[in-house]
Amino acid sequence: MPNRDLALALLVVAVWGANFTVIRLGLDGVPPLLLAAIRFLLAAFPAVFFIRRPAVKFHYWLLYGLTVGVGQFGCLFYSIKIGMPAGVASVVLQSQVFFTFLFAALLLRETILPRQIAGLIVATAGLLLVGGVSNTAAAIAPAALLLTLAASAFWAMSNIVIRKAAASASAEGERLDMLSLVIWTALIPPLPLLSLSLLLESPATIATALAGFDGKSFFAVAYLAFGATLFGYGVWSYLLSRHPASRVAPLSLLVPVAGLITARIVLGEELTGSQWVGCLLVVAGLVLASFGITLRRRMPHPNRT
Repeated sequence: MPNRDLALALLVVAVWGANFTVIRLGLDGVPPLLLAAIRFLLAAFPAVFFIRRPAVKFHYWLLYGLTVGVGQFGCLFYSIKIGMPAGVASVVLQSQVFFTFLFAALLLRETILPRQIAGLIVATAGLLLVGGVSNTAAAIAPAALLLTLAASAFWAMSNIVIRKAAASASAEGERLDMLSLVIWTALIPPLPLLSLSLLLESPATIATALAGFDGKSFFAVAYLAFGATLFGYGVWSYLLSRHPASRVAPLSLLVPVAGLITARIVLGEELTGSQWVGCLLVVAGLVLASFGITLRRRMPHPNRT
């Protein structure tokens, strides 16, 4: 990969890693479900007027918008609001890899490999340490951890939807444009999220948040919509169109590293020693599950980028 493209990939990784810290900042002035709704509104408009609609059937739009928008981000924003540290959230959310393996086995009849099971065991041990089971003073609220895992599960569901949508588009002689899908399906989540916000966060809370919308809130929604979504997915799609996925995708494992570093610098988040070990175990489990066999096969020829 040329240095320019590598720099772009690392910039996207940094933007996505910092995304969790920006969510935490945005939640200081805007309730979580309202913040998620505004994020998707800005991601959709005005971009839908300039980007061609994705070549997929509407039910894939609906399922992707609901699983990502309402499920993944609704749960993630709420978990951070009720106590999930931003840096830890960036690590725990990556457990979507294991949920994807599970859902692919159940829905697509794919085989779960031994390395995936081994990776799951390692990552589960890490999650137990991240949750603070060995240090009650630093324990993360169980509801916050469970909501983050739920966000991971919804992300995994969206991965299955993408697989189905891509296969459907291919059968019709089309190619699934991921950036187009992200932008156009951003039209789906705002109404359900606003409805849930009215139900759970109350009209009075929403009115107060909108009336007090300040510079930090504006920065947060702009970053989430234009930086993490449009810029991030736009550049990532560009890189995947120019290079093999095997060279681009592994760089995404650096997102939780960037997430932990950003949260430490900006928010001053501190983890116990056991929680740091837990984060490392989660990342190690992801690497083992995703690339274990490939790495072993290539060890005699260590020229991988």
